[in-house]
Amino acid sequence: MNLNQLKLFYLAAKHGSLSAAAEAMFITQPAVTKGIQRLQEHYEIKLFNRFGRKMALTDAGEVLYGIAESIFEMENQAEESLRDFQQRKRGFIRILASESFGSYYLPFILDRFCMVHPRIRISMETLPTDLIVEKTAALSNDLGFISYPVPHKKLLSREVLEDSYQIIVPPGHPLALKPVIEPEDLAGHALIVHEQGSAPRKSIEEYIRRHNIHVSIPLELSSNEAIKTAVEEGLGVAVITRRVVSKEIGMGKLKAIPLSDPAMTRKFYLIHHKDKYISRPLQSLIDVVDGWVCEYRQGLH
Repeated sequence: MNLNQLKLFYLAAKHGSLSAAAEAMFITQPAVTKGIQRLQEHYEIKLFNRFGRKMALTDAGEVLYGIAESIFEMENQAEESLRDFQQRKRGFIRILASESFGSYYLPFILDRFCMVHPRIRISMETLPTDLIVEKTAALSNDLGFISYPVPHKKLLSREVLEDSYQIIVPPGHPLALKPVIEPEDLAGHALIVHEQGSAPRKSIEEYIRRHNIHVSIPLELSSNEAIKTAVEEGLGVAVITRRVVSKEIGMGKLKAIPLSDPAMTRKFYLIHHKDKYISRPLQSLIDVVDGWVCEYRQGLH
């Protein structure tokens, strides 16, 4: 089989576009069309059905796509393995992380790692969990940190951190004097929440159902920074992990009170492709993550 033609087919199917495949291969669109046609003619089988501008895989195309995906994932693994041997203590690690972990935990971990490995370059981007899973399964990055477990046949996943949710209020708020928040303490209060589908939103909704309390929800915000600002301005109270609000607590802008419910915790998970080659720099980073988290649990950060 001509692997170049197979790659043209694979990229066209992956992106659903001949032009995207052409761009990825740095060739013209007619060249992509011709390569796929030759592949079909050689095996006398149709791989795509066309519906106007849309392309859909035939049954044979679906089977071939799955095989092609495995082949080109192995190609990426081979390149990474050789690159690691070539660079030794040099390297480039690509990380994707959910907004909370990437903004409030990972920078401190990476700072420690970079002090020990100054010649290794790190790229970190924050994305929603579903996109992190998709990209990690496609070997587009080395490690992912996600906010909830997502079963995937191509990924290995493990919990790396559990942090406690707390209620945050302005210093002068009536709840600020309480040593711990009982469910009934929140009744009648305005609660500022994260967007639908997020891990914190699911946790607080389950908490409200479990304890049958009535709150108003005046604001739904997509970022921790926006939520903290809204609470500072007296627009309501919020549920957030203690790490996320540690800066504001230290500055006296907010007060955080523990919840009595032991189930109100948030977990983060590390994921990588099950066939991912774990280079020495990458393993070193994983070790630093585990070490920092261990210290965090002991209250050292």
